[in-house]
Amino acid sequence: MKKRKKSSLAGFTLVFLTSLLLGNCQSPPKSYVLTGRVVSKQPATGQMVIDNDDIPGFMPAMIMPYTVKDPDGMAKVQPADMVRADVIVSSKNEFWLEHVAVIGKSAARTSPDAASFPVLMIGDKIPDVPFVNQDGKTLRLNQFKGKAVLLTFVYTRCPFPDYCPLISSRFAEIQRELAKNPEEYRNTHLLSLSLDPDYDKPPILRAYGLPYLDRDPKGFQHWDFGSTTSADLQKLLTSFGIDYGRQDGQISHSLNTILVAPDGTVAQMWPGNEWQTSEVVSVMRQSLAVQNKRP
Repeated sequence: MKKRKKSSLAGFTLVFLTSLLLGNCQSPPKSYVLTGRVVSKQPATGQMVIDNDDIPGFMPAMIMPYTVKDPDGMAKVQPADMVRADVIVSSKNEFWLEHVAVIGKSAARTSPDAASFPVLMIGDKIPDVPFVNQDGKTLRLNQFKGKAVLLTFVYTRCPFPDYCPLISSRFAEIQRELAKNPEEYRNTHLLSLSLDPDYDKPPILRAYGLPYLDRDPKGFQHWDFGSTTSADLQKLLTSFGIDYGRQDGQISHSLNTILVAPDGTVAQMWPGNEWQTSEVVSVMRQSLAVQNKRP
């Protein structure tokens, strides 16, 4: 089978949006047929990431996230399934999937060692892996014992506003809220680990993180942006149930934000991107309160 060449997502997005804006905004919705492989799905947000084939008249073959307006189809489909669906494009420059059907099965792309890393549950100890932060300093996850640590996974070149940029913006809100209370600030920490360790080296991570810290480098004392080895990254992603894949330079992934309790165990997890900062801050405070009550 001839290998398909994936198109540039950024270039496609510009052309696609321009064509929509130039079109008649009052035109009725259009429908196209999509076929492809499901990379990941997020029931909480109603989205699937699909490695789609060419869709004539709409888009070339590429890996894209889609909103799914078919609850039954979403429930039946699993990562690695081959699917067929209707892409509905509205006159308001929005598109989504309907009538999702499984048309075949294929093997999921996972690390050969993934089976040796069980998915963690609340109360389980997190893996202790090293990472290099934005200052080029090597740290380990267990160095933060005694603090409530909020951990998530992003990458600096993520092109989707409601994925990594949204999560980083919410972390910035949490950072500002915790900074209001010196004791809470001292006993908590934020950690964003890169899904693109080959590219996200310390200078790039520092440049990425600084705007989220309101350009105050002192904020890095409380919020690290780091990257680890590919093997340790896979270990963490598998442990936290995060779907992840790479193809032709593009990264597809699901989302999960994890609160690590002061004793180094999983206190809570928030899959997807629908969680609120107020809820997360509240649970972080509860975690600290539990720690303070211990003898």
